[in-house]
Amino acid sequence: MHLKSQVNPHFFFNTLNNLYGLVEQDTEKAQQLILKLSDMMRYSIYEGQNEWVTLEDEITYLENYMDLHRMRYHKTIDIRFDVDAEDRSIKVMPLLFIIMVENAFKHGVEKLRSGAFVHIVLKATTKIIEFDIENNFDIEEPCSSKGIGLNNLKQRLELVYHNRHELEITNKPDEIYTIRLSISL
Repeated sequence: MHLKSQVNPHFFFNTLNNLYGLVEQDTEKAQQLILKLSDMMRYSIYEGQNEWVTLEDEITYLENYMDLHRMRYHKTIDIRFDVDAEDRSIKVMPLLFIIMVENAFKHGVEKLRSGAFVHIVLKATTKIIEFDIENNFDIEEPCSSKGIGLNNLKQRLELVYHNRHELEITNKPDEIYTIRLSISL
């Protein structure tokens, strides 16, 4: 429960600060952001406390997160989220993928002035879930984070999917960061 409660308060505060400035500039866009943020907060607070949620709910949560980022930034971002799931009713740990997606935006998109991308592929069968995320980053930008989010994820995976998961993190020399998560069901 403690590990779940640490998921993404930073994002919510940043979004609220952006909303404050947007309310007078573009009321309609601010209203859309508020609805998406509300849906995400509701999911984090209520569904995030459950032991299991559907893969469909996790996908919707990630889509809302990425939509908020699309609305938030005043730069072009290449965001791709490809889903190939034969059964979206599969039960998974809540807030399973968000740490990886948050990191891609926080350490990649937010730091780059142009050419930022986040590419995600989620494949699921009744036997396995594969989640791949790739983003670029500025190698000159110092990383101030201590990796709390990924450590949290590793602990949660070990608790819930003990000996049934693989997490591979790669920092490629061409300024591309990749994470591959595979979970046997």
